[in-house]
Amino acid sequence: MSNVLIFGAGRVGRLASALLASSGEYHVHLVDVAPIKHTLALGKHQKNLTTNTLDVTDSSAVESYITSHQISAVVSALPYYLTRKVAEIAKSTSVHYFDLTEDVETTNYVKTLAQEAKQIFAPQCGLAPGFISVVTNDLIKQFDRVDTAKMRVGALPVNISNPLQYALTWSTAGLINEYVKPCVAIENYELSTLKPLEDLETIKIDGLTYEAFNTSGGIGSLKDTYLGKVKNINYKSVRYPGHCEKLRFLINDLKLKDKQDLLCDIFENALPHVDNDVVLVYVSTEGYINDAFCEKHFAKKFHSLNAFGHNWTALQLTTACGLCVTIDLALKENKFTSGFVEQEQITLDEMMDNRFGYYYRYNCLKGVKDSDTDAHKHNINNNINDIQIL
Repeated sequence: MSNVLIFGAGRVGRLASALLASSGEYHVHLVDVAPIKHTLALGKHQKNLTTNTLDVTDSSAVESYITSHQISAVVSALPYYLTRKVAEIAKSTSVHYFDLTEDVETTNYVKTLAQEAKQIFAPQCGLAPGFISVVTNDLIKQFDRVDTAKMRVGALPVNISNPLQYALTWSTAGLINEYVKPCVAIENYELSTLKPLEDLETIKIDGLTYEAFNTSGGIGSLKDTYLGKVKNINYKSVRYPGHCEKLRFLINDLKLKDKQDLLCDIFENALPHVDNDVVLVYVSTEGYINDAFCEKHFAKKFHSLNAFGHNWTALQLTTACGLCVTIDLALKENKFTSGFVEQEQITLDEMMDNRFGYYYRYNCLKGVKDSDTDAHKHNINNNINDIQIL
């Protein structure tokens, strides 16, 4: 049984802990700077979860904990500005490392630490970057030559009743970081830096209208993997129409870009936290197959579910499941050797066929009627029940 130390007992940290512990193959140490009061119903696997109070900035205490509990991997489910500390601890203690960050500067720092390392450094293991990277890479691989890959992700409340047309489903600091940091894309085979909140477009999914605009970080390591190979790759966040205009007013016109703490307070006071959300994942690729110009799409919606005695949002599920797949492939299937791991090293089939990835497969198969797929779906539901997702 592998011992995994997860920093951060927030929404994703708790769910990832429950998923790993309930598999029966991981003992999870979930730690936070404050006492952990949340309870998780893990049944016979309750013994596989230990909670403790531990300050990530206390390097001596953390390193002692890792040694005394024979930890083989550390995970950062902390805000992006604390993630570097976890990576440094992984480096100094020679244990494997995983995170969920969308912050470009943090990922570049992790990549530096991974140079010549004997352990694995796998950042960006969540949804965007993360699952979206896996999907985009899968579509690109189907072409002989790709002209454009458009990556679009939205975490949205199912119901809205406020002027910002939005609600909080994850870290407010991380959300604002995406809205204010420069955005990287590939344009005409070269790296390009784009302004956040620009290039507003309208998209339709299942007959509903959304808007999408530039945000930072979602392209992940695809910008390096396909530099000079794919003509255009860009990433945008999906929102309900009207959200971007109000963001521009707050961030640009009122100049709150330079007062992010104040902007966090505004968001926390003005926007509700919701448990009923939907995650949209949309990827469009255009290019050539056998000299014919073709277009391929991936468009799916993911929904909230009850598990372990709690309701989990779609964003928590898509993020935590992606993280657990990467951990499982690394620690149980030895997919990666050492050093820096890009999410696109994982195939879409590997992601969806993994025991922690069945949430993706289950949602993607909804509505499919042929008998072969129905049989596969039945097996998938059994696996989901095994790890208490449904």
